[in-house]
Amino acid sequence: MIVRGLRRAALLTMLPGALILTMPGAYAATLSPLTTASGLTPFARCTSSAAPDAMLYPDAEVEPWVAVNPNDSKNIVGVWQQDRWSDGGSRGLVAGYSTNGGKTWRETAQPFSACAAGGPSRYDRASDPWVSFGPDGTAYSVSISFQGVGFDNAVLATTSTDGGATWTAPKTLIEDLGSPKFFNDKESVTADPVHAGTAYAVWDRLESPNGNPRAVAHAFAFTGPTLFSKTTDGGATWSAPTVIVPTANRQQTIGNQIVVDPRTGTLFNFFDLILNTGPNGADQLHGLNVAFTKSVDGGATWTAPRIVSSLNSVGVRDPNTGADVRTGDIIPEPAIDPATGRLYVVWQDSRFNGGRYDEVALSASDDGGASWSAPARVSAPHGVPAFTPSVRVANGAVGVTYYDFRSLSAGNTTTLPTDYWFTSSAPGGAAFANETHVYGPFDMTTAPNAEGFFTGDYQGLAALGSSFASLSIRANDASTANRTDAVFTVITP
Repeated sequence: MIVRGLRRAALLTMLPGALILTMPGAYAATLSPLTTASGLTPFARCTSSAAPDAMLYPDAEVEPWVAVNPNDSKNIVGVWQQDRWSDGGSRGLVAGYSTNGGKTWRETAQPFSACAAGGPSRYDRASDPWVSFGPDGTAYSVSISFQGVGFDNAVLATTSTDGGATWTAPKTLIEDLGSPKFFNDKESVTADPVHAGTAYAVWDRLESPNGNPRAVAHAFAFTGPTLFSKTTDGGATWSAPTVIVPTANRQQTIGNQIVVDPRTGTLFNFFDLILNTGPNGADQLHGLNVAFTKSVDGGATWTAPRIVSSLNSVGVRDPNTGADVRTGDIIPEPAIDPATGRLYVVWQDSRFNGGRYDEVALSASDDGGASWSAPARVSAPHGVPAFTPSVRVANGAVGVTYYDFRSLSAGNTTTLPTDYWFTSSAPGGAAFANETHVYGPFDMTTAPNAEGFFTGDYQGLAALGSSFASLSIRANDASTANRTDAVFTVITP
């Protein structure tokens, strides 16, 4: 991974395709009542090892993901990190599940760490929660599990067949023991939308030197190939990991995520392709890039990486104090329209303001990734950072969520007011005209500090019929006993 503070203004990549415009308008989406999905931590009695100077944030939830059961739209499952550590990971991962469309929630600890019943005794921390439903209603979930003090780390997977209430004993997709050379990072899982029992997992495996053992976010590594594993028996077994994006010239990836075209079965794996990264960023040639590979044979073979665009993030800071805010600054987020195969990807980019601050960029492809529209801003322009976008397609409509700092006044250096927003486009993504305030402002400085104030490298968004299911993290102003919560709403454009 790369050091979070290293950023540069890359050359802009203007690719062919339809221009996607941001057009502020008066049309607002409707929101269901905002509900709190997370409750008290189930890990309150857990004692786990702390590295020197590490700080634990009990009852703090960060980095959620969400999925909707295709067989029962009222069954929604979210996952998140529970009790975040300042130096990486959390005490464990928790699944919240609803059977009434998100009106009320229950939660259960997933078996990914020693703090959870049935979890591996070797690993006292877990990170990077993810969940995806298959067409038969099986939910697949994965974790990066590792030691707070030590070198051991693994990618683990579990499944639920009862809507998220219970989870199977974890399966090990990969495990590296006793060596600081390797760290498996930023995994995701995607259930095949057509073939029951099939799901795909991807992650990057960082090779020395790196941020092991405590998953320091985006620490420098020489190389980091993308690994792939799949199950065809509902998660009972997983294939041996294979490299699908190899290392070359100190190449690495991060933020791998697969979307599937249900019409053709084609797999598209999107990621940040980091090219020719040298010590302290000294000899970057191409830096950060939104990229993808694809497979037409179920993951057996993959194309070479194809770059969608340069990724020109400058990171996010408090505009008034300069304090770091840790965001999804180098994590692209993809989506696919299952009816048409149209691809979308969003990311943070500073190209629209001369490299001064990040905003949300979007590009789309109508031809399976052969060509892409020129990156266009979809967050509303307010002269402040907009960050950690998510994107999904619901009955053709394209929805994007993100945070921004537009409520911050010029003289405020004691709090960091932050709002959460939704914007949408009609089918085809031609113009984003509907901006809706989801909630806020809340004080970002209340969130856990993990290389910056932190709500997650990503937030949850899923299609729910013609609406969107949103699961995100909101800080609870000045509440040091319960700094953050996972909150849910249904957004209807």
